[in-house]
Amino acid sequence: MTTPVHRASYLVLGSGLGGLFFALRAASRGKVVVLTKSLPEASNTQWAQGGISAVFADDDTLESHVGDTLEVGAGLCHRDMVERSVALAPGLVEALARDYGVRFDRTADAHDAPFQLGREGGHTHRRVVHHHDTTGAEVMRALLAAAQAHPNIEILPHQMVVDLLSWTKVDGTRGCFGAYSLDVRSGQVSAFVAPVTVLATGGAGKVYRYTSNPDVATADGVAMAYRIGASVGNLEFMQFHPTCLFHPESKSFLVSEAVRGEGGILRRKDGSPLMDGRHPMGSLAPRDVVAREIDAELKRSGSNCVFLDVTHLDPGFIEARFPGIFTRCLALGIDMRTQPLPVVPAAHYMCGGVGVDPYGRTDVPGLLAIGEVALSGMHGACRLASNSLLEAVVLAAGAAEVCDDYGRSPPSAVRPWDAGDTVDSDEAVMVSANWEEVRALMWNFVGIVRSNKRLERARRRIELMREEIREYYVRFRVTRDLLELRNISLVGHLVIECARRRLESRGLHYNLDYPETDPAFARDTVFDKRTGVTP
Repeated sequence: MTTPVHRASYLVLGSGLGGLFFALRAASRGKVVVLTKSLPEASNTQWAQGGISAVFADDDTLESHVGDTLEVGAGLCHRDMVERSVALAPGLVEALARDYGVRFDRTADAHDAPFQLGREGGHTHRRVVHHHDTTGAEVMRALLAAAQAHPNIEILPHQMVVDLLSWTKVDGTRGCFGAYSLDVRSGQVSAFVAPVTVLATGGAGKVYRYTSNPDVATADGVAMAYRIGASVGNLEFMQFHPTCLFHPESKSFLVSEAVRGEGGILRRKDGSPLMDGRHPMGSLAPRDVVAREIDAELKRSGSNCVFLDVTHLDPGFIEARFPGIFTRCLALGIDMRTQPLPVVPAAHYMCGGVGVDPYGRTDVPGLLAIGEVALSGMHGACRLASNSLLEAVVLAAGAAEVCDDYGRSPPSAVRPWDAGDTVDSDEAVMVSANWEEVRALMWNFVGIVRSNKRLERARRRIELMREEIREYYVRFRVTRDLLELRNISLVGHLVIECARRRLESRGLHYNLDYPETDPAFARDTVFDKRTGVTP
């Protein structure tokens, strides 16, 4: 079968904040094709509640924002990336509002009124710019409208990228020039070719059984980049959000950290404050600290959840500040004005990823990575709340500045997609069974608390599963489910390998066999397929 070939100036994989902001910045110079594997709005950005951190308050400083980021990052943040991001933050937030119409909350009903500023865990000042408790959805509304209206931007939904297109020459030079993509509706695999390819594929929450992430967060970008030889790292630092709603019908509904920022108190089942005496910031402690305390309490007490209590706050304030959370909880029979919210930790944010510089350039020419898929050094061993959207927009803006010089001329001809002797699967149960087993394995053995024994058990089991998946991949035609399984199993293996190499506890990585932080490990865990696990 002939492989259709589509050409563009820029190929963007992913339609969240990073991908769309890059597309809008680059579109004046050439055609941008954005591939997204579901609907365009189906991204982690869509579900971001808190906001974007930036210094606007008179009593706040850039130095304070940098200091808070470095403190929470537990010694692994790259200061140059943090300082660059914090310095650019106010201007980029203003640009989102001014250029694209993002409706951040303001202190008065005027377009130039000061922004309302929230506070979240780990921040010493109010500096979170937000739109109620649905900031991500508002950002997506505005950027999607701008991108869809731009004549040089084409957004193609239901495109599941199979692999990146790349070359390596005998002299060792290499590059990326696009991707093979499966149209999940027709089953057709096409080649999308461009001098510049941008990974904006988001995170890896679905590697774990319990997550706040949407179904699209299957670590595709990290897996694809690793397979062509890009460096990845710090994947042991998976951030577990402390407060996901515990309810059988909630489907991992996140309760924003801003709820604690406005005075919410974490309580045990008996009503006693959970964080008293555990951290100077109490319930507003950084996420790694709070998640471990909740995990320990659940194991100690046998309880199913802890509780986040805002019943002491003004009821009208709760409805106005958190309309999305309030409405969702009320639909589930929980009135947060009068009832504490049952919450548990869940996999939330990947602090590691594909290694990049402060402009999003990977070590494979022609390939850039922005947002959660990237390891930029912004987050270190633990991400400061609401620095995620900030990192995405900083990397997107930087990538748009430098990408033309980093791009590589694609070859005139592209090797057709080779389906070989594959046939339609008659064993779909293997995919679903392995999917569940990978995620259960990661949750049970590579979760909030690890040990050498758990990691070794996870390594042995995932190697066996990945061998089955490779055999299945060779025999049967690709589907979205199979490709996602292939990706989460590889990235699960990479997470395990990163965790096995860090012989200490730091930030989001806690190993019972090495409970102390070791200065010798104040470095990133970085490798590629030559020095890591089998792709």
